[in-house]
Amino acid sequence: MRLICLLNNYLGWQALEYLRTKADVVAVVIHPAERAKFQSEILASARSAGAKLFTADDLRNSDTLQEIGALGPAMGISVMYGYLLKKEVLGLLPGGCLNLHPGYLPYNRGAHPNVWSIVEKTPAGVTLHYIDEGIDTGDIVSQKLVPSSCSDTGETLYHKLEVAAMEILQESWPAIESGQLQRVPQAHGEGTYHKQADLSRIDEIHLGQSYRAEDLLNLLRARTFPPYPGAFFCHNGRKVRVRVQFEDADE
Repeated sequence: MRLICLLNNYLGWQALEYLRTKADVVAVVIHPAERAKFQSEILASARSAGAKLFTADDLRNSDTLQEIGALGPAMGISVMYGYLLKKEVLGLLPGGCLNLHPGYLPYNRGAHPNVWSIVEKTPAGVTLHYIDEGIDTGDIVSQKLVPSSCSDTGETLYHKLEVAAMEILQESWPAIESGQLQRVPQAHGEGTYHKQADLSRIDEIHLGQSYRAEDLLNLLRARTFPPYPGAFFCHNGRKVRVRVQFEDADE
């Protein structure tokens, strides 16, 4: 099978490492340098696969779309790719484009599902779904719930989601390869959605405000993911960052 892969971050790199052993990866699309993570690793893997390289910005160019079309990809697989795919791109892929999302759809569409599943007490998990013109709204192919404990932070839950995402990609590959995927439409109007900027409305802890202890602890642990900034409070003109650490008292 000829694939185009749209990738970013560690999970994108790991997915490419797997997919290049299973399929003919003819093209890889990456983030621009200022938004790229694990770019050198992804580039090395793409070169090993003999894939043609593009950036997200290139997909705005009609000549690039013609070049991708000439490569003849049967379908696309997107992993941690942070840009919407327009119909002109999707139209190049006869088998459609799948997205590996670290959220249990329809909950936590969009950005930072690891954070919001803790803060809003929604199910944590991963989903393999088709891309449509919405944001994480396409038909579901496979899902897996990921247990989240009271001592999980945004960081530890994120890494659990990475592991589960690779598991469902590998488990789903035979059906992807054979074209035998079962599609389940999402229940539109249900679930939750968050933009990147939504973190700004929860990050500041107001010292004069009352919080339920559970809600405050959930917020703090959800935003504990060093070296990212996370939650903070202001006192006497100082801005102070807050992280939490857990230890099992029974051990």
